[in-house]
Amino acid sequence: MALRKVYLIQPGRDGAVLGRGTMAPYTLMRLASLVPDEIPVTIVDEDLEAVPFDEMGPGDLVGITAKTLQIDRARWIARRAQARGATVVVGGTHATLAPDEVAQWADSVAVGEGYRTWPQMLADFDRGQLQPRYVDEEWTDLDDLKPLTERVLRQVDENRRYWTPYLEITRGCPRNCTFCTAIRVSGRVMRLRPVEQIVEEIERRRIRRFFLTDDNFGLNFRLHPDYMEELFRALRKLPLDGWTCQAEQMVADYPDLLKLAREAHLDKFFIGFESANPENRRELGGKAKGNVERYRQVIERVHAAGIGVVGLFVFGFDADPPSIFQHTYDFIRTSGLDGVSITILTPYVGTPQRATWEAQGRLIPGVPWSLYDTNHVTYYPARMTVEQLARGYDWLSRKLYGYAGIAYRGLRQLLRYPPRDWRRKAFTSFSTDFGYRMECAHRDWVPAEDGIGYPVRGAARRGLVFRPDWATEAAV
Repeated sequence: MALRKVYLIQPGRDGAVLGRGTMAPYTLMRLASLVPDEIPVTIVDEDLEAVPFDEMGPGDLVGITAKTLQIDRARWIARRAQARGATVVVGGTHATLAPDEVAQWADSVAVGEGYRTWPQMLADFDRGQLQPRYVDEEWTDLDDLKPLTERVLRQVDENRRYWTPYLEITRGCPRNCTFCTAIRVSGRVMRLRPVEQIVEEIERRRIRRFFLTDDNFGLNFRLHPDYMEELFRALRKLPLDGWTCQAEQMVADYPDLLKLAREAHLDKFFIGFESANPENRRELGGKAKGNVERYRQVIERVHAAGIGVVGLFVFGFDADPPSIFQHTYDFIRTSGLDGVSITILTPYVGTPQRATWEAQGRLIPGVPWSLYDTNHVTYYPARMTVEQLARGYDWLSRKLYGYAGIAYRGLRQLLRYPPRDWRRKAFTSFSTDFGYRMECAHRDWVPAEDGIGYPVRGAARRGLVFRPDWATEAAV
């Protein structure tokens, strides 16, 4: 069957915020740029627009990329596209981690990266020879990454339609945290894009602000310091308003690179402190040890370089007692952090954490994938009840993401900049905590069969957990 048109879909979840999307479809922009010019391609971000099922038919190839929390919605989309005669291929994190499950309803499954397999899928479909599965786990060298095409940039219009564009500079992470999917999706070898390629992309996209999707960008301070110096010196010359990235605590031990990072317009590090409980160090893959005094030192050093710090914390490790929430809040309150992310430990498919708990019979049965969003309890904790973990998380989210707390942290960060920079730094000073406030609000949602869900007033505040009959509430 000759290929008529390509639709690339990002399943919805959050909708638009003040008319703009929160999650730019960067992966789909990359895939769309690999579609030959003579073939029409449409990118659909369901948070901003409806999927045009009425336009689909035989000869159309529908590609869906989805994380675990989006996979229920992806299945709903796939079935409706297939009913119109279109062929559906599914990739992304969940398809890579659980290909056999996705293969039950997708026409073809893409495992791993798509740089090699996506062009092959297009060619095979055009010849009528699409295979049921394509695997690319060779971790493509990023030196010759094809640039985003002009037709894709015009169609997505990211500077007008999205709050913060995404950018990727490195891929991979050599750590092996028991709960993380990164190395299972992007590999354990850190891969680097050429600096000139990055500069060219920023200039051609005309972006002034961006968030790095790199799993552990800051680790390159230790692994590739010369590359980081070259990168920062190049970014320093660009008219950027600011950018943010994920990092480890060890960035604080490189003052010279921190200085260059600030000159390169870096606003904030998202640093994985992960836990304020030193008993959890075995599960953290060397990233953190629960040493709060070390955490304070890291924050002070990064602040001294003129860069903000967003602290990332995970709750529900086997060594965590109910008191971990108060203990963590006491640290956060006096730490000087500019933003805070709190999540519930989530046993994703393909991780050692899930394998262990599955063997121990500790996964709550019947929980839909849409609740694997790090905001819901999906397993039985070791040192507290399910209800204690849910209630503790809700209590801490109210403490951290009330408007007073957001305003206090945001103003504190904004005042670190000279007055001449306040206007262009105002957005980034407050946006992070507002984003996490919205994310925690998903505790008030019950998932529906289409994978999107509907709000239930007060559900999170009562510490409720969603059971196998997930269209109703049930207290644990």
